[in-house]
Amino acid sequence: MNLNLSADEVLTTTRSVRKRLDFDKPVPREVLMECLDIALQAPTGSNTQGWQWVFVEDQEKKKALADIYRTNATPYLDAEKPTYGDSRDERTPLVVDSAKYLNEHLDKVPVMLIPVLEGKVEGTPSGHSAGFWGSLLPAVWSFMLALRSRGLGSAWTTLHLLGDGEQQAAELLGIPFDKYSQAGLFPIAYTVGTDFKKAKRLPAEQLTHWDTW
Repeated sequence: MNLNLSADEVLTTTRSVRKRLDFDKPVPREVLMECLDIALQAPTGSNTQGWQWVFVEDQEKKKALADIYRTNATPYLDAEKPTYGDSRDERTPLVVDSAKYLNEHLDKVPVMLIPVLEGKVEGTPSGHSAGFWGSLLPAVWSFMLALRSRGLGSAWTTLHLLGDGEQQAAELLGIPFDKYSQAGLFPIAYTVGTDFKKAKRLPAEQLTHWDTW
C-alpha cells in the first residue's frame, strides 16, 4: 500500500508511533526490504556503508529484547520529567503515557529492527562521533519515512542501550559487540489509520541564529 503522500507530507507527518501500532497485521519481508533499499540511498561518510540491519521476527527474541528494554525504560518513564516553561510541558504527559504503553506492549509488535554501524566511538572527539553517527542515522530516518509512505509506523527508541543492555542484545542476536554499535530499537507495524498530522513544535524563529548566537 502506497499512500501517495508528497515529500513534504511524509516529512511532516512521520511520527513516533506507539499506541497506533497494529499488533495483529503481519508485515511482509518484501515491504521491509523495499523500505531498506530506499534507506540505503542515504548519505554515509566517505561512502563507507558500514551499516548492518538486524530485523527480529522470532517471538522469543522479541520478548527477550522487550525485557532488556523494560529494565531501563520502566524507571526512566516513572522518574520525574524536566519542565521547560513553554508548550513542551503540555505534551510531556501525553508523550510519557504513550511511551509507557509501548513499554508494556513492545513484545507484541510484528517486527523489531536494530540498525548497527561498524566501529565504536566511546571517548572520541565530538567531530569523530558526529561523523560516525551521521553515517547511519540519515538512513534510519529514511527507513522510517519509507515505512510511513507505505502505511507502517515505528518509534525511535534507545533505552535498551543503557547499562548492559546493548551487550545483552548483541549476545541475544549474535551481533559482534566489540565491532558494531547499535543505534536503537525500532518497533515496526502497520498503523491503525494513516491520518497522522504535524506535531506541535517550538517556532523556527525561536531556534534560529544568523551569523552569531
